[in-house]
Amino acid sequence: MPYDEQVLGVVALIPAGKVMSYGDIAEYLGAGGPRQVGRVMSRNEADVPWWRVLHTDGTPPQGHVTEALELLRADGAPLRPDGTRIDMRRARWDGRPSTGP
Repeated sequence: MPYDEQVLGVVALIPAGKVMSYGDIAEYLGAGGPRQVGRVMSRNEADVPWWRVLHTDGTPPQGHVTEALELLRADGAPLRPDGTRIDMRRARWDGRPSTGP
């Protein structure tokens, strides 16, 4: 399966209220790195929850900050006190299916 499809497949699985960094996705796939994942995300218009993919410091992708934060708030993702980024410690998804509420 092409790398783009693999990346987008992982993004499609990220549950509401959870996030992954670009590097998390590369690590999960065991291929590429944060920059490769970022390239895939920037060139694809796929119907996936793109706003759930962040920088490791919890900030959304440049140029999409306001929209991403609105969508993340709607998802119920925990924000840092400054309200400009996600609390990665609490929101990071490890790729395992949820075991319930």
